[in-house]
This record gives sequence, C-alpha cells and structure tokens, in this order.
Amino acid sequence: MSSTLDRQGRGTILRMRLGFPLSPVIAIVVALGLAAPADAQAAAATRLTMSGGPAHADEVTHLQIDLLHEDGTPVVAGAVVVERRRSGTWRTIDTVLTDEAGHAVVDATVFRRAADNVFRASYAGDASSGPDRTGPVQVGLVRRSSRVTVSGPGSVVDERSVTVNVRWQTGNGMPVNGIVRLQRRNGGGAWKLVRKLRTGPDGRASLATRPRVDTRWRAKAPRLDWVFGDTSGVHGINNLPPGVPVQLPSAAPRPRINLPNQPHAVGAGPNAHISRVPTGVWNQMTGRTWHRGCPVGRSGLRYLRINYWDYSGYRRRGELVAHASAIGKMAGALAEMYRKKLPIRSMYRVDRFGWSSRVRGGNDYRSMAAGNTSAFNCRDVVGKPGVRSPHAYGRSLDLNTWENPYRSRQGTVPNTWWMGHSHPRVAWRSRSHPVVQVMARHGLRWTYGNGDTQHFDAYGGRGRLAARYADPTGPALD
Repeated sequence: MSSTLDRQGRGTILRMRLGFPLSPVIAIVVALGLAAPADAQAAAATRLTMSGGPAHADEVTHLQIDLLHEDGTPVVAGAVVVERRRSGTWRTIDTVLTDEAGHAVVDATVFRRAADNVFRASYAGDASSGPDRTGPVQVGLVRRSSRVTVSGPGSVVDERSVTVNVRWQTGNGMPVNGIVRLQRRNGGGAWKLVRKLRTGPDGRASLATRPRVDTRWRAKAPRLDWVFGDTSGVHGINNLPPGVPVQLPSAAPRPRINLPNQPHAVGAGPNAHISRVPTGVWNQMTGRTWHRGCPVGRSGLRYLRINYWDYSGYRRRGELVAHASAIGKMAGALAEMYRKKLPIRSMYRVDRFGWSSRVRGGNDYRSMAAGNTSAFNCRDVVGKPGVRSPHAYGRSLDLNTWENPYRSRQGTVPNTWWMGHSHPRVAWRSRSHPVVQVMARHGLRWTYGNGDTQHFDAYGGRGRLAARYADPTGPALD
C-alpha cells in the first residue's frame, strides 16, 4: 500500500515539474523507472571474433569463435549466430553456445568458389553482456593440382565422324567442372581454337567432328579458385582415305610438276553438274585456252564439275570445259569411272598452267608434266606448230596424262618410261583395259591407241556402239 502511494506521489511531483498532466501508462513507466534500485548497472561491452584456416575445396574448415567481455572475461553460454554468404545473400548455417572459456567451434565445408567462403558471426547480447558482431571473414582456398587429358581414336576414315573426349580432374582424381579450350592443329600449322567445352559434374566433355586431314588435338584448362590450370598432351588423329590408293611401280618416274590437292568432293557419288561457262571461269580462260580465232566460242562450251577418286584414295572435286555436244558423254564416262573407283590424278582446267607460245594456247606441256586430265584447249597439236589440235573444238579428253604418254614427232611426252608400261587402274595399252572400255561405252573413242594413249574423242555413236569403231590410220593429233 505504501509503495503504491509512493509511486503516485512521485507521479504527482513529476507532473508538477513538467507543467502538464501525464497519461496513466507513461506515469506508471516513469514511476517504475524512478523506483529502480540505485545499484543497477548497464550491460558490459563484449568483443566477438571468428577465424577459419584455409583448406582445399570440399574439405571442412573449423570456424573458431571467441566471445569475451572487454576486460577479457568470457561470456558463457552466449548464443552466437553464424552466417555464410552465397550468391550475395547471407544465410544462417548454425547457432552455437559458447563454453566456459567463451569459445565455440562451427564446422563448415569449403566450397569451390572463393566468393562462397565468406562468413560472419553475431551475438545479440543479454541482460549482463552487450551485443557484438564480426565483419566478413574470408576462408582461404588451397588450390589443388589438376590434369586435363584429350583422348579419342587414333584415326578416322575421311568424311566420317569421330568423337574427341576431354577429361579434367584434380591430382587426386576429383572431377573438375569448368570450361576448357579445345584446340586443333592441321598438319604442321598453328594451334587454333575449335570450341570452348564445359566439363560436366563428372569432369568430362566431348565433341563430334569430321576432320578432313591429319589433325592434332589438345585442351587448355584455366586456373580456377580451387584448382590450378593445365595443358593436356597432344592427341593425334590420322585421316585415312575411304578409297584404295594407287600403288605405282617403284621404278616409275613421278610427275615433274606437283599440283595441290583439289577441293574435297561435294555430295554423294560423282554428283556431276554441267552449266554454261561462268564469267569468272571465262575470264581466266581468255588469253590462255581461248583467244580470237578459235573455232568455238563461249556459247558453244560447257563447264563440268564432278567428283572423282584421286591417286591417294580420296574423293575430290574436279572441273573441265568441253563442247556442249561432248560434255554429256564426258560426264557420263567420268561418272562411271567414279563408280568403279578408277582413279584420276587431277582434273584442273588447262588455263591454270598459263599460255604457251609453242602450242599457241594453254600450256599443255605443263599440264601433261603434272599428269592432269583436261578437255578444251584452243591450241596447236603438240609437236606440230600451225596444225590445230582436236582439243580446240572441245570434243577431246586427255586422261591421266603422266601415265599415258603421247608419241609426237619431237619425241614421247611427258615421259618415255610409261610408254612401255601399263597399270590395271591408271595406265592402258589396249582396248581391254577398264578405262578404255568405260570411255567407249559413253561414246569416247581411243582414237590413236598407243600412239596417243591419253587421248579420247567424242563421236556420234551412242553407248555400246563404241565397240564397233576401228582405229583411224592417220597420225596422232593430240
């Protein structure tokens, strides 16, 4: 009763001092405050610290927590909240009570991203101990060694697919998920980036590819927060021909002029395409294989592009120009040669070899010295200046010219060795040879026989009527 009166009296005194009446609630609060014991003290300040030693990714680090008063005495049973920052957001991972020494430990797994290994701790305080919190604490990542490897078959048949495999793992076999740079080198060329591949949770990635030449492969893995980078060893994949390479006698001479491989074949089969002579092609022909005074002009010529098998067993894309009335027969014969896998050394237009004043047209000497197959060339007969060649009319085809020489008045060209030798696939010395028979079936006559083994002429007969023709008695006119 007396304590209630004392509180009421103090409220009256306070109203008198402030000069305005207090609400009943405020008056009670003020009165209670005035009634606090004279020996009450504010909560003591505290100091919260936390540390964690560096560790490898996926291992546990022990976060050491200490909560002490400013005078060094421990805060016992203090509830400390520990948070971790993930993707920029703080998330509580544990709440622990300090022991009699003011100490606590929280175990946390170290993640593979450095940014995900940041922690902080906070203490809310109680009646006797004030609150405190730590700043962000970064736990260090100890990088592991890593090893990236490239594997796959050692060879692939041309135009077929092959899979190149990449594997990235740590020195102790843990898979590494990340982006590697897969590089390729063609022959002796420079390394070039093929693709950036991301290895999966198993540390593996793969790429399906169709290399058209011999290739070398390697992968470069970058340094990450938790692993060191690495460069793989080199893995080779050899390109193998889909066809059967030509086996020539060891004593046989090789062409004096080497030509680059023509482009790879386009599409399936021979894929013959006949068109009018394109402007770009005509401009290259003019002044070389065609000039004023030629018996046939651009409108009477056609341009053939066709696939063939080369001597190495690869499919290539060749081209030639011939008369409009002969181009179909040539295309048919060359298409059958493709289907029977009868090889052709090369099939470039003769204008590639430049002008020759000796034949007053495209340089047929150089074309033969390269073993080239061609048709139209407005020139003189080789070895007969002033006598127009049948090739000037675009109705003649010279085929595999190195292995099938021509006997001219000045001697045998482009070499003499092959005139006395034959080959079951690329050199013929009789009508029974498969190539001569293919030509005949498509209306291309082996006009001069062994006097001009490379030369075939389109004539008016059709199909198998070619078997009925007889050799002309006149001299060879290549």
